[in-house]
Amino acid sequence: MAATDDPAYVDHPLLNPGFIERRRYQLELAGTARNAHTLVCLPTGLGKTTVSLLVTADRLDEHGGKVLFLAPTKPLVQQHAEFYREALAAPDEEIVVFTGEISPDNRAEAWDDARVVVATPQVVENDLVGSRISLAEVTHLTFDECHRATGDYAYVYIAERYHEDAETPLVTGMSASPGGDKDAILTVCRNLGITEVEVMTEDDADVDEYTHDTSVEWERIELPDEILQIRDALNEVIKDRLGKLKQLGVTNTTQPDVSQKQLNQMRGKLQELMNADKSEGYKGMSTHAEVMKLRRAVELVETQSVESVRRYFERQRNAARSSGASKASQRLVAEPRVREAMKLAESFDGTHPKFSRARILLAQTLGIEGGERVIVFTESRDTAEALTEFLSASFAVEKFVGQGDKESSEGMTQKEQQETLDAFRDGEFEVLVSTSVAEEGLDVPEVDLVCFFEPVPTAIRSIQRKGRTGRQAEGRVVVLLAEDTRDEAYFWISRRREKEMESELRELKSVAGDIESELNPPQGALDAYESAVESEPEDADGGSATDAGPSGGSADDDAESDGGTESAAGARTDGQAGLTDFGATDEEIERARGDGDESADGEAGDDGADEEDDSEGIVATAGDDADETEIVVDQRELDAAIAKDLSKRDGVRTRLETLAVGDYVLSDRVAVERKSVSDFLDTLLDGERSLFEQIGDLARAYARPVLIVEGDGLYEERNVHPGAIRGALASLAVDFDVSVLRTRDEDDTADLLLTIAEREQGERDRTVSVHGEKSAKTLAEQQEYVVSSIADIGPVTAQSLLQEFGTVEGVMTAREDDLREVDGVGEVTAERIREVVGSDYE
Repeated sequence: MAATDDPAYVDHPLLNPGFIERRRYQLELAGTARNAHTLVCLPTGLGKTTVSLLVTADRLDEHGGKVLFLAPTKPLVQQHAEFYREALAAPDEEIVVFTGEISPDNRAEAWDDARVVVATPQVVENDLVGSRISLAEVTHLTFDECHRATGDYAYVYIAERYHEDAETPLVTGMSASPGGDKDAILTVCRNLGITEVEVMTEDDADVDEYTHDTSVEWERIELPDEILQIRDALNEVIKDRLGKLKQLGVTNTTQPDVSQKQLNQMRGKLQELMNADKSEGYKGMSTHAEVMKLRRAVELVETQSVESVRRYFERQRNAARSSGASKASQRLVAEPRVREAMKLAESFDGTHPKFSRARILLAQTLGIEGGERVIVFTESRDTAEALTEFLSASFAVEKFVGQGDKESSEGMTQKEQQETLDAFRDGEFEVLVSTSVAEEGLDVPEVDLVCFFEPVPTAIRSIQRKGRTGRQAEGRVVVLLAEDTRDEAYFWISRRREKEMESELRELKSVAGDIESELNPPQGALDAYESAVESEPEDADGGSATDAGPSGGSADDDAESDGGTESAAGARTDGQAGLTDFGATDEEIERARGDGDESADGEAGDDGADEEDDSEGIVATAGDDADETEIVVDQRELDAAIAKDLSKRDGVRTRLETLAVGDYVLSDRVAVERKSVSDFLDTLLDGERSLFEQIGDLARAYARPVLIVEGDGLYEERNVHPGAIRGALASLAVDFDVSVLRTRDEDDTADLLLTIAEREQGERDRTVSVHGEKSAKTLAEQQEYVVSSIADIGPVTAQSLLQEFGTVEGVMTAREDDLREVDGVGEVTAERIREVVGSDYE
């Protein structure tokens, strides 16, 4: 960085003058990170984002292109975007935000013109899988809170794609707490393709002047008899249910403080009984579900609040009354001792001692000591709401919780979250009661006290929370701990893990060079490794057991393997015949059928070559690029790794749609419904929408429907007579003219999908259409088909429009105001319909 007239600030052509304070440790970290893929470990509040910003400015200045900054939550994304807009000498419109609230079409359009994109990883992952964006021009990619880069978290996939696709890639990973041990840190580094590790602790001289001591106090809370009675009533039921599981031989204990590890072991043994088709396994699994629900209730009443357990019981009652309620839920609310616990909770009119102690701590900090701000963290949203109401009688308090909640608790919109943080920063209120959403990296203002309503059982989360205080002055942390409860266990776990992490960070700092050697083995070692991989026999899944992936992806057991086999689908590398080696050639098939001109109507049009792909209808593929195969994937299939696997393969273009029928579209006549063995049996027996309904819709839309049944144990997994399963398969093949194919796993399914798509689009020169080619529809179906093709609306909305206006012509000529009156049609959709119907054709 060049010198400046004011030595207190960083001078750079792309940074606004007088904005970034010159701190030596940040400049040193940025100096390393600008030259190599780097992990930056720095205590919370000391400016990791500034380090990334300095690197970003250099990369944009020297290499151009665009930069991508990923953060795990929407509030963090907004915060980082505002910081970049304030710091960078660039127009605000060139710094854009990508979250799920922005439509895919708008994201794709904004991507092209942006210089800085700040995004949540999930939307970037989806846009990459859907081929909406390209990372080719991204010259700097930052992973905030990069310790998340394990397993199948989106960071792992994005990093692999970045190293493969970018012309001049550079990765910066940032975290105050990268992992609990050396192996965890190495896993993160390998998953992100990181080669350098830079660690600075509060002990470093350059850092020390910007930090202050934070004391941690543990306060033990004694629970009153009324709360213990609720807990004891629930524990009696847990003992009874564990006794039943003991009779099945899956456990040796009936103690209610059974650990989660023991419960997981029980579940594994019950699964073995189910796989052996023993009815005891199914009954035991239902009993196990009761134990899990009861343990959650005990944890709430012990460590959270009576109000939180009241709300939990209410949700259980509602679940038991709902259609399709599980037997575990029904038995739970009918159990007399549980009903007794419910009555005790409802009649409790006292104050949980944690609430009282929190109020005293706030009075000391804000009143006696003259403090200005306090954060109270809690695990439970119910507790956050109840605690906010309780403390509001004495202080100016606001809650800060996440957006969505599966149990119908009221959340906060992204706008509300940002407004709350701004008001807290401006001193409009003094106490923020927050769930875990404010833990990671969020730039909340300096506070005088952080109160943990309960111990946090992980070192990473504990360190993140404590980092909210002690930035500008001495800070205080108080942890409330209910005696003789799970709080005790979490207390010891947290202390042990924090000490391990602190020790590991110090060790990491002292042996950073050795770790970098592991990440960057000398060329001789690389040659030996590659030689070993080449000679290694393939495992059962067709992949090398030691393969770490193209960007240094981790080969650890806990890392997700998305790559699958990299050879062209259908080509075997073990000398055996592949899928394409058997069966008739195209010419033989055409001669036998006598319709050799069948594919002529599927010829790709010239005008489809550069079309973006989010609209429904026919999209040319064979005419676009002779070497590119397109596969359309239903949005709901993203839970599986298949789409990500396919998107990483050379010559494959994946596209995301919300499909009316099927899970994958491979041509204008081939669509695929994929079912795991469990899904297949579920939809066959008791699914909301039966298998035959789904396949019937698929067969009406596509001339060559395919059903893939994935996994083993079709005749063993559920207590279903084999004859019934064979009958269903026979009906699908004979009555519905559906090809039923079996695959081993997701990798095998991906290979099969690609093989079919390549044959259809390459050898047969067919196009891809999400509507299919089959036209044997009823008049009503054809009318729905026509309407649903407008403006990306689905079949349900099409039916609503036809019911409202009577005819297709009525829908086409309806005014925009009238369209908006129809269920499922909002302002945007109504405008789009009128635009499509009323615009001149060009």
